[in-house]
Amino acid sequence: MTRRLAYLFVPLLLAVAGCTGTTDEPAGPPPATRAERPSPFADCAPLTAAAPSSGPAPAGVSGDPLPDLTLSCFTGGTPVNVRDIRGPAVINVWASWCPPCRKELPAFQRLSERADGRFQVIGVNSRDSRGGAQSIGEDFGVRFPMLVDQGDAFERALGRNAFPLTVLVDAEGRIRHTDSTGALDDARLAELVRTQLGVRL
Repeated sequence: MTRRLAYLFVPLLLAVAGCTGTTDEPAGPPPATRAERPSPFADCAPLTAAAPSSGPAPAGVSGDPLPDLTLSCFTGGTPVNVRDIRGPAVINVWASWCPPCRKELPAFQRLSERADGRFQVIGVNSRDSRGGAQSIGEDFGVRFPMLVDQGDAFERALGRNAFPLTVLVDAEGRIRHTDSTGALDDARLAELVRTQLGVRL
């Protein structure tokens, strides 16, 4: 009788042991349900709102409109048609793998803080990985709105192929100036905003 009971319990014990043993399944919830780190960047919804109040733009200067191109926002939500962006604006095209881009990003963040509603500072993260952009944004405290150009559609529409690239847009949404001279600092950005957008910082 004892031997029969042992024969009955052995398969049951093995089955229970199999449930608690190691499996090939990953620990924790599957990757799709794991919470992502919150984005350091601002929402893009205000980019196409009414134009901020600014001083008069320099007279006698004309330019092309921004390209008719739709880009995603880093934080999600409704994609933004670049042509609908309301100026004045300073647009910075960058990538995390570009050393001059990383060097100048803190200056663009300070510029956005000094804008005081007179113009917008907008990023276009181009040809980059989401993880790389996220890490740089966190490390440098970049909080202005960030559009995502997975290829280089924005640069191609402007006829440019340079990193970093800065585009200054007036209150009518027309391009006043593009700069691809390398990493810009606070003084150079203030000069560009004054001469191209008519705003003194």
